[in-house]
Amino acid sequence: MPLRRPNANDIKELMNQSFLSFRVDKELTPEDVKAARTYVASYWKKVERFHPKDDESLLGLPKPYLVPSYRLKTGFDYNELYYWDSYFMVQGLLDEEHKELVVGILEDLMFLFKRYKVIPNASRTYLTGRSQPPFLTSFIFDVYTAYNMSDTWLKDSMAVAEDEYNIVWMGTKKPNERQVYKGLSRYYDVNYLHDLAEAESGWDMTPRFDRRALNFLPVDLNALLYKYETDFARAARIFKDNRTAAFWDDVAKQRKAAMNKLMWDRLRGLYYDYNYVKEKRGPTSSLAAYYPMWAGMVDDKQAASMVKALRRFEHKGGLSTTDALPLGQFVLGTLPTQWAYPNGWAPLHFMVVKALERYGYHQDARRIAMKWLKTNVHWFNTQHVFLEKYNVVSPEKPPLKGLYPSQTGFGWTNSVFERFCQEYVDRPL
Repeated sequence: MPLRRPNANDIKELMNQSFLSFRVDKELTPEDVKAARTYVASYWKKVERFHPKDDESLLGLPKPYLVPSYRLKTGFDYNELYYWDSYFMVQGLLDEEHKELVVGILEDLMFLFKRYKVIPNASRTYLTGRSQPPFLTSFIFDVYTAYNMSDTWLKDSMAVAEDEYNIVWMGTKKPNERQVYKGLSRYYDVNYLHDLAEAESGWDMTPRFDRRALNFLPVDLNALLYKYETDFARAARIFKDNRTAAFWDDVAKQRKAAMNKLMWDRLRGLYYDYNYVKEKRGPTSSLAAYYPMWAGMVDDKQAASMVKALRRFEHKGGLSTTDALPLGQFVLGTLPTQWAYPNGWAPLHFMVVKALERYGYHQDARRIAMKWLKTNVHWFNTQHVFLEKYNVVSPEKPPLKGLYPSQTGFGWTNSVFERFCQEYVDRPL
C-alpha cells in the first residue's frame, strides 16, 4: 500500500508533537541544539555587510557590520546597521573567532556618533532624527572584558559614550529634547511625533505609551542611563580617578531616587513608565520593569518582589512582553502592538535572565532561559528558521503580527540563542 502524502493537518500535528516532546522539566542537551547552532553559525556571513562609502541613503561605515536579517525581495532586505540590534547580535559572538567583527561593529557605532552627534536608529540618512535604546557603555565594557582591551582604549571609548550621554540623552532642547522632568529622560524624535518617539524605544508598537510616547518617562531608558552613570564611575575607578567616580556615583544615586519615587509600585512589585504630563504611572505591566534589576539599581526586597511578579509574564514558551492586558487597555483603531502579550522577544529574555543572575536567582534564570531555548529550537526543528519574535503563550502558533510582517533569520534571536546555549546547555546542572 503506497504511503499517503501528508496534508496540512498532518504537518500541524507533527509540529505540535515535536514541540510537546520536550517536557517542561527536561534539560536540553548539546545534541538537541546541535543543528540549530550550526544554522546560527552559518547565518552570520549572510547578514554581514561592508559599505565604506555613502550610497544614496545608506551611510558609509569604516568596518564590516551585521544586519538583522536576510530575505530578498520582501521589502525588508536590510543593508543598514541598527543600534540596539547590534548590541544583542554580538552577545553570542564574544570570542576570539569574531573579535575583529565585534570590535568593528562597536567602532562603527562610535563613528556614527562622531559624525552625527547621535547614534542613529540605523545607518540611513532618513533615520538620523532619532536613536535607539542606549547600550554603548555596556557594549564598550563587554568588549573591554572579552578581549582584554587597553585602558587607553577604554578611556577613549568611554569619552565617546559620555558625549552621547550628555548631548543626546540629557539634552533639553532640539534636536535632543529628552531630559524633561526631574532629571529623567524620555524617548524622542526630532520631528516631535509620538509614534516616531515610540520607534526610538525599539518597542514599535507597544501599549506602554498609549500612543503618547513623548509624554512618558520610560523605565527602561532611565535604567539604561543609570547603567551609563555607574559605568562611568566604574571606568573612573579603573583610571584611579576617585573624584570623578564619586561624582558619577552621586548622579546615579539621584536618578535611582527619582525613579523609585515616580516609577516603583510597591503593591504590584514592579516599575512602571511614568506619564509626567498627567503625573501618574502608566497602567501597563511590561518586561521593561526588569531593566533596573539588570542595571543593579534595586535592593534585595525589590528584587524579591520582582521575581514574584514574573508570574504575570511567564508562560509555556517563555516571557510575554507585557502581561495579558484587560480589554479596556486596548484602543480601537490603534496600530498593531507586536511588543505586547502574547509575543516574547530575545533581547528582553536576555535582560531578564541577566537581571535574575545578577541578584542570585540562578534557578529562575535557568528555567526561563531553557523555556526560551525550547521555543526557539522547536520552531527551528519544524520550520527550519529562527524568528524575530515568538508566541510564548502558544509556542506552536505564529507570533502576533505588528506594523510589518514577522521577520525570519534573525540576528538577535540567533545570538541570544547561542549565548544561552553556551551558558545553560554547555554547562548542565
